[in-house]
Amino acid sequence: MSGTGQSTYKWTYGVRFITNTIDRAKWRNTLTYQVNERLSVGVEYNPLAGKISPLANFVAVKETINRPAIILGTSSDRIGTPSGQSFYATASKSLERETNLPIAPYVGIAYGTYENRFRVIGGLNIFFGERWSSTVLFDGVRVHPTVNYTRGRHQFGVIFERGRNPGFNYSVSF
Repeated sequence: MSGTGQSTYKWTYGVRFITNTIDRAKWRNTLTYQVNERLSVGVEYNPLAGKISPLANFVAVKETINRPAIILGTSSDRIGTPSGQSFYATASKSLERETNLPIAPYVGIAYGTYENRFRVIGGLNIFFGERWSSTVLFDGVRVHPTVNYTRGRHQFGVIFERGRNPGFNYSVSF
């Protein structure tokens, strides 16, 4: 979430499966294109619900040693909704220098079209060395912890939707 990463790969395909949840969230496929270091665009396809949604992520303000990143974007609405689009703005900042801990919290606001309302969102990224990380996501209604392992252009992960329904994700950049 810090908005400072830059990859040599332009495309990323991701797939996620979650058990015991609504059809739209059970099987999610994404394809994104990194236009430049600040903008990515793409599409999300949820085959069990027959839903296609646009994806976009724009780093409006890059993180510096003294300033958080400001990120604007859109994706499908939160995991627990059967349809809808979400539009969000977040601020994120690595606090490793200040805390001596490898953490980067984020906070923001999202508007979801399924419920037609704004909600406060947030989370915490935790980095465990070069390859392992965890993100605790709060989508404004529920908490979804994740654990990820990155190896080269591949990322493998586990998600616990609402903290209990297990799922896994995989992405590859090319």
